[in-house]
Formats: sequence, C-alpha cells, structure tokens
Amino acid sequence: MSSSGTSRRGSGAAVKSAGGKSAGGKSVVHKPTRVAVFDYGAGNLHSLVKALSSPGFDVCIEPDPMAAIAADVLVLPGVGAFAPAADAIGDARKPMRAAIAGGLPTLGICLGMQLLFDESEEGGGRGLGVIPGHVTRLDAKRLPQIGWNSVEAEDDPLFAAAPLDEAYFANSFVCRPASADVIVAWSEHEGDRYAAAVRAGNAVGVQFHPEKSSAAGVRLVRTFLTQARQAAGRAGRER
Repeated sequence: MSSSGTSRRGSGAAVKSAGGKSAGGKSVVHKPTRVAVFDYGAGNLHSLVKALSSPGFDVCIEPDPMAAIAADVLVLPGVGAFAPAADAIGDARKPMRAAIAGGLPTLGICLGMQLLFDESEEGGGRGLGVIPGHVTRLDAKRLPQIGWNSVEAEDDPLFAAAPLDEAYFANSFVCRPASADVIVAWSEHEGDRYAAAVRAGNAVGVQFHPEKSSAAGVRLVRTFLTQARQAAGRAGRER
C-alpha cells in the first residue's frame, strides 16, 4: 500500500484508533474500512481514489467483481459506457445485486449510478436491478451535458451532513426510477428534470462526479464513507 492508503488490492494494514488506548490502557488497533473501487477497465480512476483516500480507509482498485463485493464499501465509478461495464460485472451480477440489496454500502457515480438500474438505452447488457427503472438519453439538444449544474437535495442524511448546491456533470444519459421515492436530489438540463441522486438502503447513486466537484464534492464522498462505516458498526452490534 502506498503512503496515501491506496493499493491495487486491499492490503489489510491496520490503523490505530484515535487515542490509541483501550479502557485497560492497552493500545487499540482497528482494521481500516476496506473500500473497493470496481474497475471496469475503462479509464483513469486517480481523481476518484484521491477523493476516497482518508485516514481509517484502505482504498483499492479491484478488477474482480467478486473480490470487490467482499470489501466493506463498494464504489462503482463513473468512467466508461453501460454495455462494457455490464459485461465486466458478468456472472457476478446476481451476487453483486444480492450484496448491495443486503446492505453493502455502495456509492455509484454517474455510470455507476446507472448500473444500479435495470437497463440503459446507451447499449446492451443488464444492469444490477437494485433500483427498478431504466436509463434514457437526456431530452436535450446540447449533449453531452458537461459542466456545473445545480443540485436540489431532498431530505437525506448524506446531503444533510454534506450539503451540495451544485456539482460537475458529464453525461448524456440519466436514470428514470420506477418510483420517485428513491430520488434524494434533482437536477435539470434544458428543461429535462431528472434524478441527480438516488438511495436504496445503504446504496447511493449520484449522476454527477463528486470527485470533480471541488471541496464540497470531496466532502460528500468522505461523508458517505463515514456514514457507511457507522452503518457497518451498527450492523455488527446487532448481530
């Protein structure tokens, strides 16, 4: 693992907790939260990995979908096209869907958000189907949408903890959920109002690129990680 806490695969290195001492005076060491960025093989993930890297989190780029869902947190990045990304998931589609539906904290960014849905007009292949609905082309003349756009957040713990009024978008396709109940933020391009963010349990999808959305976007990513770790801790105590 590099000094930034990032590896090609999780290193399993331990990180001392704040304070470093237990109630009995002994040093307390906690394993870092393992974050797997699933690599579709489509492009550079450097800026996303940099945004994810923070103390207490072991970030790895993972090309094996089964290994990716064995991590504590799964990130589906926003680089590539729908059909090749669906092909990269391949036979792991059902176990990945089951892991996410079962509570695996998951952050889908742009294309990664679209993969949470059933299918896309962009190309063949089946999405994960975690959220019922499909992906369609934006109803606009100017495509792709590239640049900053407003984000109108609904009542959601992530956006409450890390407010974001605008973000950087780079997309021609958007998600159309079967139910608006999953939508936690909205945006609009040339009159086409669409889901800027969705949530299904511990899975959050954002159509924008938070890693390219200045300090507020990076704060959103790291807040997601913190909340994911807290959710994992609660699940462990309940078991």
